[in-house]
Amino acid sequence: MRIIARNRLIAFWERNSRTESSLRHWYEVADAAAWQSPLDVVADFPKAKSLNGERVGFEVAGGDFHMVVAFDWKRSIAFVKFLGTHAEYDRIDALAVSLF
Repeated sequence: MRIIARNRLIAFWERNSRTESSLRHWYEVADAAAWQSPLDVVADFPKAKSLNGERVGFEVAGGDFHMVVAFDWKRSIAFVKFLGTHAEYDRIDALAVSLF
């Protein structure tokens, strides 16, 4: 997958060091993946939740942080739409958010 907003991941883990290993791991797996549906993503990340046909929510750093990623399956692109604390995640609409 081609990851859009990788620089946001780096900036986030530089501000929140507890997230670095989780986000690096997600990036490495996603970058090498050939996912074609949310089911493929959940197979690699069992705690991920399919939000609809294109968006998947991920727990980061044990669930203290969350990430929402929108996928363009045909073009193999992953767009990071949200990355924040659990409390921030509770205040957004995960199906519409587009912070980056």
